[in-house]
Amino acid sequence: MNPTITRGIFDVLSLSSVLILLVIGMAIIVGMMKVFNMCQGELILLGAVTAFLCSKYLGNIWLGIFLAPLIVGIFGFFLERTIIHRFYVNPQAALLATFAIGLIIRETLRTRMNTQGAPVAPPIENYVEIGGTNLPVWRVVIIAVTLVLTLTIAFVLLKTNLGMKVRATLDNPELVSVSGISTKWMYACTYAIGAALSGFAGAMIVPLQTLYPNLGYDNLILMFIAVLVGGLGQFSGPIIGAAIIASTGALLGQFISPVTGQIMVVLFAVVLTRLRPAGILKGGR
Repeated sequence: MNPTITRGIFDVLSLSSVLILLVIGMAIIVGMMKVFNMCQGELILLGAVTAFLCSKYLGNIWLGIFLAPLIVGIFGFFLERTIIHRFYVNPQAALLATFAIGLIIRETLRTRMNTQGAPVAPPIENYVEIGGTNLPVWRVVIIAVTLVLTLTIAFVLLKTNLGMKVRATLDNPELVSVSGISTKWMYACTYAIGAALSGFAGAMIVPLQTLYPNLGYDNLILMFIAVLVGGLGQFSGPIIGAAIIASTGALLGQFISPVTGQIMVVLFAVVLTRLRPAGILKGGR
């Protein structure tokens, strides 16, 4: 295969995988729970910080990748129990509250971080030759991890008893509570899982983007666009939306400047949401 074509295909897969990995946690919190979580980017940032600290002070970024979902998941659990659960009946207030939480986290870390960005070496720095071109192994790993993680979560949600309870709780909490399931703890654990996945994503991508205070916030717009394009109320919608948005941006980046490509991606998303306001999977009005 032509090396240029190989590189183009790899870039599309790589950029799509990164955005999907970032959106997985949001697909649960925003897509399924319908909580417009404006601190989603800061959950990613906390995961990236965990990986950075383990790499810098312990010399082991693998430990950071393992600890990131645990630490951010625990943080998400207590965040839901103390603040988030108070705003389920008022989405507008939830948006403002989570924006404030994100701002506090981001600015607190900014006072202790290098605003120019701190590089984090990938756990695997080798290259592999595919189709006549050398590709970074860590990006190949991210593609594989994103695929496995997405399929695993989809299987758990669709094919297991736990997934059935989660979906039932989010769809009809009143009915579920009558059956003896604690909706309070189900919501808290679901939010914690979404937070943990975001923390894991942050730890995985920080070697690609370096660590800086706006790491999560700068990705937030594309993440929300992916959710809006895919649709709310399900896990698969935001994932499909992320794949569409990222692959479109990557393909356009082969021919035009990145800034122009981003503008066209946003315009493309606006058209899609206009034609299908409920999302790709739910169709039009």
